[in-house]
Amino acid sequence: MDVEDRNSPFDVASDRCGELDVHLSTDDDEDNEEGGPGQKTFKDEEAVLSPDLKWLEELYEEDDSDMDGDGDLAVAAVNGKKRSYAETARMFKLRRNLDQLDCFHQQKEHDVLKAREELKLCRQNVETLAEQRDKLEKDIEQQRAEDNSVAVFRLRAQHKNLCQKLQSEEELEGHINTRLKQQEMELSEVEVELGRFSSLRQEVQEEEWVFQVLKNQKAATRLKQERKASQNLQLKMQHLRDKQAAMLRKEEAECQKKIEEGQASRKIAAKYLKETIKRMHQQEAEKEQENRELLEKRIQAVKSLKSNIAATQESLRVHQSRAKANNQRKEQRQRQLRESLQAQGINSIKHMYQQKQLEELKRKQEEFEDRQKSKRVEIVAKILQEEQLVKNRKRHRARLPKPTTTDKFPSLGRAREKLLYYLDPSPPSATEESATIQLRQFSDSSSSSSPSSDVEDLGETMHHEVDDQSLADSLAEPEFSGLWDQNYKMLLNEKTALVQTEVKQEEPAVASGKLSIPPKKVQGKELKGPPFISKPEVILFKDFEVGKMYKKKIVLTNVSYITNHCKLLGVSAYLKDFISINFEHPGSLSTGMSCDMQAVFQPMINEDLEGEVQFASALGPFSVPVRCTIKRCDLEVDSQFIDFGSHVVGQTISWTITLTNKGALATLFSLDTCLSPETSHVQMASQVSAITCQETSSQSTTSVDQSSSVSLGTRELQPKPESQELSEALQQEHSESEASAAGPEAIPETCVSPDMDAQMDQSHSDSDEIRLGNVKEGEIGPFESIQLEVVFTPTIPGEAKLDFHIKFSDLTSKPIPIQVRGVAVSVPVWVVQPSIDLKICMFDRLYQESIMVQSRASTALKLTFEVCPEMRKHMEILPKMGFIQAQSGFNAQLKFLPRSSLSKDAKKLFDKDTGVLEVPLTVQVTGQVKPVHFTVQAVVTSSNLQFEPTEVDFGICSIYQLVKSSVRLTNLSLLPQDFGFLGVPEFIEVQPNDGFGTLLPQETLEIDLIFSANKAKEYNFQLSCRSGINRDFLLSCRAVGVRPPLELSHSLVQFGATSVGDHSTAILYLINHQNNHNQSKQPVPPVVKDAMAPVAPRLFSFTLPKDSDISITPSAGGLLPGERCLVQVTFRPRLLDQDIREEALRLLHQAKLLREKELERNRHAEQETKKEVPVETSKGKKASVVPKTSTASDGPNTDQLTEPPNPADIQPGSEQYEEARASLLYSFTQRYSEYTVPCFVSDGDPPEEDQQAQPPWSPFNTLYLKLQCPAVQPPLVVISNNGQNVIDFHQVAVGERVIKRFTVQNISKESLDLRSSVLDICGPFSLLNALRCLRPGGKQTLVLAFSPSLEKKYCETLAVRSQKMTLEMTVCGEGVVPAVTSSHTGGLLDFGYVLEKESTSHVLKLQNSSTVAVGFRVLLASLCPSQSQGGADRVAFLLGSYTDSQVQPTVGTQNCSGLSVFSVVPVEGSIAPGQSQDITVTFQPDHPAVNYSDRLTIELTNKSKVCVVDLRGAASSHNMYLFGGDRLTVPIESLLPPLITSQPQLTAESEVMEKPTIPVLVTLRASCSAGVITPAVRELQVGCISSTQPSKKSGEFYWDNAASLQQHGFSVEPTKGTVETGHKRALTVTWTPHCGYKPYEVVQTCVPLTLKGDETNVYRVTLMALVSTTTD
Repeated sequence: MDVEDRNSPFDVASDRCGELDVHLSTDDDEDNEEGGPGQKTFKDEEAVLSPDLKWLEELYEEDDSDMDGDGDLAVAAVNGKKRSYAETARMFKLRRNLDQLDCFHQQKEHDVLKAREELKLCRQNVETLAEQRDKLEKDIEQQRAEDNSVAVFRLRAQHKNLCQKLQSEEELEGHINTRLKQQEMELSEVEVELGRFSSLRQEVQEEEWVFQVLKNQKAATRLKQERKASQNLQLKMQHLRDKQAAMLRKEEAECQKKIEEGQASRKIAAKYLKETIKRMHQQEAEKEQENRELLEKRIQAVKSLKSNIAATQESLRVHQSRAKANNQRKEQRQRQLRESLQAQGINSIKHMYQQKQLEELKRKQEEFEDRQKSKRVEIVAKILQEEQLVKNRKRHRARLPKPTTTDKFPSLGRAREKLLYYLDPSPPSATEESATIQLRQFSDSSSSSSPSSDVEDLGETMHHEVDDQSLADSLAEPEFSGLWDQNYKMLLNEKTALVQTEVKQEEPAVASGKLSIPPKKVQGKELKGPPFISKPEVILFKDFEVGKMYKKKIVLTNVSYITNHCKLLGVSAYLKDFISINFEHPGSLSTGMSCDMQAVFQPMINEDLEGEVQFASALGPFSVPVRCTIKRCDLEVDSQFIDFGSHVVGQTISWTITLTNKGALATLFSLDTCLSPETSHVQMASQVSAITCQETSSQSTTSVDQSSSVSLGTRELQPKPESQELSEALQQEHSESEASAAGPEAIPETCVSPDMDAQMDQSHSDSDEIRLGNVKEGEIGPFESIQLEVVFTPTIPGEAKLDFHIKFSDLTSKPIPIQVRGVAVSVPVWVVQPSIDLKICMFDRLYQESIMVQSRASTALKLTFEVCPEMRKHMEILPKMGFIQAQSGFNAQLKFLPRSSLSKDAKKLFDKDTGVLEVPLTVQVTGQVKPVHFTVQAVVTSSNLQFEPTEVDFGICSIYQLVKSSVRLTNLSLLPQDFGFLGVPEFIEVQPNDGFGTLLPQETLEIDLIFSANKAKEYNFQLSCRSGINRDFLLSCRAVGVRPPLELSHSLVQFGATSVGDHSTAILYLINHQNNHNQSKQPVPPVVKDAMAPVAPRLFSFTLPKDSDISITPSAGGLLPGERCLVQVTFRPRLLDQDIREEALRLLHQAKLLREKELERNRHAEQETKKEVPVETSKGKKASVVPKTSTASDGPNTDQLTEPPNPADIQPGSEQYEEARASLLYSFTQRYSEYTVPCFVSDGDPPEEDQQAQPPWSPFNTLYLKLQCPAVQPPLVVISNNGQNVIDFHQVAVGERVIKRFTVQNISKESLDLRSSVLDICGPFSLLNALRCLRPGGKQTLVLAFSPSLEKKYCETLAVRSQKMTLEMTVCGEGVVPAVTSSHTGGLLDFGYVLEKESTSHVLKLQNSSTVAVGFRVLLASLCPSQSQGGADRVAFLLGSYTDSQVQPTVGTQNCSGLSVFSVVPVEGSIAPGQSQDITVTFQPDHPAVNYSDRLTIELTNKSKVCVVDLRGAASSHNMYLFGGDRLTVPIESLLPPLITSQPQLTAESEVMEKPTIPVLVTLRASCSAGVITPAVRELQVGCISSTQPSKKSGEFYWDNAASLQQHGFSVEPTKGTVETGHKRALTVTWTPHCGYKPYEVVQTCVPLTLKGDETNVYRVTLMALVSTTTD
């Protein structure tokens, strides 16, 4: 319960304890009398149960579901009846209220003890101060006696100060004593409250004991149920174990039986095994005999091969000599042509290359034309052969209708279509294309991807298909016609209908009696696809073997929207002999139900089979496709082109290729090296792929002969014009696919080039250098790989080639062509590295490199190294001459020392701009005409480092500060260089890395030179920078050191990591070290010696950077010599306003993108909905439905989103601003800032002419303060109050209490222990709740209360501290005295006479003239039970002389119904500033009486009273009334019924009178003064009450026997008259004594007064007169 948020129910004040009295007193009433108001109160509270009693509701719900009769009996035994949920809830509420009352009592006791301690301490202070005062008085007398006036004055000041303290302590004592009495009174009232509820407490304890007994009983019952359930579970487990044991025994028996059967079967198998082994031995003997015979044949073949080799070698020598002569002649012609072209100024190499390209292109174009003609002839022959084949098939099938050709030969039909398309330049018509598509889709879905559909295999597979067709035609004829013919026609018609459905053609069915199936509608939904789906979708038997049996299970699932059935119709006619279906009719199947089917496949022929299993259902027929494929071979090699590269003659190099079979069928392979026209063409066709491999392969050796490299580049460029010419020719003939589909087998013999003989001769020579390995033939099994080796042994310099094929026994597998290339090199002596690259070299540095020379010769050779004359000063080779041994190498040392004259000595070899040096060198070999050339390359660069600027001037520097200057150090070299500053003086620092580092080529590095003068003098020095090659570069520097008059204790402040919203403070001192003796003034400009400052104070001023997070206190001031000033520097990191605005724009832009995506998504969804929503019309057609939602709203209004606002338009405090600020806080990582704050110091005194002017400021005296400020993410942020750290209570009326809350959240990843600072205990602010530990992401709400006691402004700071930051909250508010006035100033408010049970009202207006809203409440004395109800007045009336008393009780007569006779609306409320409030007071009596009275008090929330009004009124049962006269009864009526007494017998006179008269006494007192008697005058009021009921408009009155009054001296005026409704009339009664009046004689007479209104009433007016001599 929040004690501070609202009026506590335990407040002891009379006007605050109402709620507690109501709750607890109703409890007592509920115990005493059932059905009272208290019971109604708790019934109302039952509906809203507090959260802490929710478990009680769950307990009763569990009790209702689980408890049996035993629990009810137990409760009845304890309580006598079953407790209800409301009673238990009431018990817990009472216990909670009683505990809170006890807690409140303890708090009051604690407050009283605390106040007593404070009073005791205050009294001790008073006594101490009194003793000190007495002692001071004695000291004053003593000093006065000694005539020490100085001491007397000092002691008097102390005495005065002490008296003031004593007076304040005495006032504080009185204040504490008053507060103690108030708290003791409150404590006593709380104790009285405790005493009132002692019986209730005892009752609650008894109910708690009963509840505990009930709880224990429930626990025992639940334990009993759990035990019973456990026993049942154990019985079930025992039964399960017995069952498992029986199953194990059964399984053991079955296992023993199987073992016995297995032993019997093994005996039988052993018998057959012996026979099999015997048969195997016989087969092995036969195979061994065959091997012997084969070996003898091979020996004979080897002998014949040797003789053939000898003959071949002789022919080979002749061929080599002829080829050599041809090459020499060819080279001579090329040399002559090259010399002639060079003489003409033409590039010979380019011209010869272009000529060779043109010849090669022309030759290839002729070959392509010949090849194209041969292909056309072959294709035409195949088409004619196919047409003849079709005619033969039609003649065989003339007697019965057979399936279409595409059913049996899908590949043949597709091949025919493709060939016709290639040969016919005009494209087919649309009708023909659609028919072709139908046939392809109907025949086979996978035949399009099978290799048999290609035209490449057409030539090979044509004869096999003709044989299969003839066999199929002979087997397809039935023995009996008739029924078979009809079924076949029916199946044919169904297939035709299915084809038409797939291609969505609406043509009528070809076969009679078959209609196309319309789209199915089930329950208003359209069924797309078959009603049943199969799993798997295709029944596939892959890689089958003839004679074996294969089984496969298929699951059919009903996917229609109704209960359906499935009936097997059969399989395709072509599959009936091989596939059988096991299918049991499942009956009706609901949607989603499945049934099983088993397909058994037993192949008899080795060929691919396709068909389908046909079913019937309630929604129409459907089928499941069946596909059976035989075993095939899938052969490939990892590389079809082998390039050995360049190798020296005599080496042996091997290459391994991998042959892989990815199919399930084994085959035999053999390597065939014999050449044929077809294979020669294959070599040319695969030349492009071979050259591609040659380009991508990495070559480890480099050919020495440049002509070979040129020829290699020529070969690489040859295929490009060929492919371009080929593509153009194909486009012109419209037969691009034909050329790609025609395989190597489709090339006729006439396509062989004329120089084929020369190529065959060259191949024989190549076959000797490139040969195959040991494995040339063998068998490759399914899914196996075999390694094939190719060996290259070059014997003749030049290029060697070998083309061979890998052929297979499988007729469907094509031979794989392999091309092998290699180059042989025959130079006897060569340089291993023909191009020596020395990389980048520097001038005047020595570089060495090793030259490796190799020899292939068999004898030692002499070598001589030659260097060109231009480079002999810079380059040298040692030794200059040497001998290289046979088949070995020789190392020579190259020394290169580039000098600065290199650019002059070798102008042709050295490029000065780029630094590139290229030197050709020669090795002369004895006995070798052509020398060995090699090249040395290098890039020569400078090693200089350059400073910019070349001289640094630091200027004037303070000895307290550091001055930084930057220079640029540039590396002019192309190599990285290390550098370092050596011998650096102590007063200078070089950064970065203390002046050491590495400069990359052409890199410029900025070097920071930090100068700190240790003395006031002039500095001239040089810095030495040394490079990594020990070269020194000097930098000249100069500076002047000065000494400022002021000094900072610290020139560098490093703040710790400060959270955004927190602050860090650093304290330093500004010191003036000058003495008064330093009279000399520092000259300007400063000199190298110490400057002397004047004695006058020095002024200083800190200048902060703009928009910084730094504050300095004080920012300006003055210091005298020898003084120091404390300077406080505060760092408060905050988010920049510009960053927040930019983040707000980013968030708005992101929200805009999200809205655009959402609109785009909605637009697409609407478009899809428009397309997909169909409506069934009356004729069964589909019509698209357009949604009713209008698209006008999605027009420009939704598409054109609002533009993002300008950053300047986002004001602080707006929603976008606060969202951006919160986003930055949550995503804030860290920020580091550095500030340099200058402190300007004045220079000397102000001018003598104007002492008020500012003194001069010298820039040489300026101090600098460097601040390093790291900012981090705050772990604690305010998430309420728009993230503001200011809580403003604004204006609050004095005495009122306002509560505000703010919430903080932990956004860090660690838990935070929160604690708060202490607010002023005597102040108006207070923190009402305690702080707790916050976990990551947790939130804490702090509750603050503001209760001002004075009219002024308040402001305090509340610090919420954690381990990492302190969050400061500024709490402010203003106390305002409320100014409320009432239209009625107070006193009496008389309502007059009112008819009984009618009412009248009066309005009081309250005006609030203050600036705050003020709360008020209206109190009636009759409704305040804490007040005395006018008891003192009642005693005065009862005991005193009430007839003469004019005292009116506060609370008078009340209504008999118990309701207050006076009511007020509203009872409480609030008045806004400057507004008014009407309060209506209503008088409504329920019986006639004249003493109705009450007191109305209007007070504000701070207990101040606005006005006190006494309310009076009278009620009458008739509309005419008489008012006035003397009081005859007490003013208070008793509400008790009158006592019943014995009534006397009525006399005759009383019986005659219908109504009794109303007595009225009027006493007239005539004054007698000096013998003169003044007549006495009294007035009576006669009135007529206005009523809402219909009555007479006026009333009448008259006096009876008015003449008889004159005898006694009385006179009345008027004697009769009328009174209007709502008006009154005065009756004047005057008494004038007669002449014979005797003193002290009382004259008395009685006269009746009759009032006529709605009824006639007679008042018996008694007039009593006397003469009084006393002066009133």
